[in-house]
Amino acid sequence: MLGFDTATAAVSVAITRGPDRLVECASAAPAGEHPRHASALLAEIERAVRDVGGWSGVDLLAVGIGPGSFTGLRVGIATARALGQALGTPLAGVGSLDALACGIGELPAALERPRLAVIDAKRSQAFAALHDPAGRAMWGPVVETPDALAERVAALDSSPVAAGDGAVRFRRDLEDAGAEVLPEDEAAHRLSARHVCLLAQGVASSAPDEIKPIYLRPPDAETWRERDRGQRSG
Repeated sequence: MLGFDTATAAVSVAITRGPDRLVECASAAPAGEHPRHASALLAEIERAVRDVGGWSGVDLLAVGIGPGSFTGLRVGIATARALGQALGTPLAGVGSLDALACGIGELPAALERPRLAVIDAKRSQAFAALHDPAGRAMWGPVVETPDALAERVAALDSSPVAAGDGAVRFRRDLEDAGAEVLPEDEAAHRLSARHVCLLAQGVASSAPDEIKPIYLRPPDAETWRERDRGQRSG
């Protein structure tokens, strides 16, 4: 199985066989630069497929469907659709927050505790979802301000383990509300395509045009157009 995710600023690609990771790689633009989803994704896919001997062994494609970066999701899902169509390979869409929570669940600190996956949504907001200790969704995905997300966390019966670039950004809000945010250098903050592959094993395959992104809010360009219309009409 070939899996990839472009919901965050990084591009993550993996090839697995059952539960075993054969290849995994990630690429991110240097700090301060725009993400390079369009240029990095195909290069990482081609490198990973070459490392396992070519496309003949790939019989399923798994792609993260968000929520996350509008541009990143558009690039990732368009790539998955194009590959699926060209190769005749079935696709499976996996929630990016589900994959992030799957990684949290592998940590000893998360045993018997809820898992809070948080992706930085920019605009002082976060995409978030809560999973129980068995990996089942409790709520989300949602897009919230830090204050609103902290209120959700404070209302929980037990302290969740939180990870993701949004958890790092809003660490103070989450910790004040009772969450345990993992140390900044913990690998679980980075969304792994291996977890996309693992979760895809339990997802029914779809035709390319059936894979849809989870956006939760309109893209910035649409928001700006609505704002400009309002200013002109005023």
